[in-house]
Amino acid sequence: MSKTISQFDWLTILIYFLLVAIGWVNIYSASLDDASTSFLDLDQIYGKQMMFILLSVFLIVILLSLEAKFYERFASVIYIFSLISILGLFFFGKTINGATSWYAIGSFTLQPAEFAKVATGLALAKFIGDIQTNIRNLGDQFKAFIIIALPALIILPQPDAGSAMVYAAFFFPLYREGLSGVYLIAGATGVLVFVLTLVFSPWWVSSGALIAILLLYFFRKKKRPGAIAYLSILIMVVSLSFSVDYIFQNVFEQRHRDRFNIVLGKEVDNRGIGYNTNQSEIAIGSGSWFGKGWTEGTQTKGNFVPEQHTDYIFSTVGEEWGFVGSAVVILLFVFLMLRILYLAERQKSQFNRVYGYSVAGILFVHFFVNIGMVIGVLPTVGIPLPFFSYGGSGLWGFTILLFIFIKLDAERMSFW
Repeated sequence: MSKTISQFDWLTILIYFLLVAIGWVNIYSASLDDASTSFLDLDQIYGKQMMFILLSVFLIVILLSLEAKFYERFASVIYIFSLISILGLFFFGKTINGATSWYAIGSFTLQPAEFAKVATGLALAKFIGDIQTNIRNLGDQFKAFIIIALPALIILPQPDAGSAMVYAAFFFPLYREGLSGVYLIAGATGVLVFVLTLVFSPWWVSSGALIAILLLYFFRKKKRPGAIAYLSILIMVVSLSFSVDYIFQNVFEQRHRDRFNIVLGKEVDNRGIGYNTNQSEIAIGSGSWFGKGWTEGTQTKGNFVPEQHTDYIFSTVGEEWGFVGSAVVILLFVFLMLRILYLAERQKSQFNRVYGYSVAGILFVHFFVNIGMVIGVLPTVGIPLPFFSYGGSGLWGFTILLFIFIKLDAERMSFW
């Protein structure tokens, strides 16, 4: 065991504890009130978060004590158990803020979707590791998509669109393992067409698509697809564009439509559904370069940002630590994700590598969407900021996600 301890990537572990510590400091400030007594006051939000952090240390010890082979050997069992746990919410779940996403055990709640991401990462790594080849076969791609889609489709109708959306992160490891970039391009194009249609109209978007495809057809000389391929792309783009209004009005809930309209500038509702985002932008903007100081944020102390200690915790960072403090937090996240990718690339096992890319992908989607939401460039969805947002399920889920990979990396030379 002592040899394994020396092989742990202590730099990644240090960044983890730095992020957790900075997160708790900001949760303390965001939840501080006149009734506060001590850092470990379990009647206070920051006291509960400290308890979650201490339990995370115990969890880390367990994760690092297990053999690395355990995670591959039981990946399928863990995945099936996670599917059962999120299915069980439809029968035994507790509804909070309109979503049936939690199990209630007395006053304690547990959100299984936070752990299902870990299980999906292990299952996907197990599947790709077993086929021991690039995932270019259509049959293998279909099976991988099923592994990713099953938990997302179960979570979506709870309703928890934010947690379901995170499963798009698993396309990063698939792309690394040989999935054609056509899927990523098609996905990005679909999102772009959807947004542009909401801003303009299907006729303008379709006209723009026609011009773009004609330019590509006549000016791209190397490996130019046939006219049928270009025509097929145009038909799909036009069909999607003219379907956007139906999807937007009949598939999206009213709160989602409102949030999209606010971000796109089609509506202004600073006292209604856009209140959180507007107050968050005010808090971050008021922090200027160096912030107002710890526990000195007027927006934070005045509770102008509802539930600031959860999904909007980054607004506390912006107000009290300013641009410099926000930049430090962002750089720590970026360095952590780059470090994980570096570690993933040095793995001898395909299972380890795929899981490492899954970890980086999940962290990136959470980081990108949460901060984009807080600064008002993305619609508000329920996605926490890793290691920062209040909650035991979120902290433990991200801790398990990361430290399984740290264990796999430590035993990479003797994994087989």
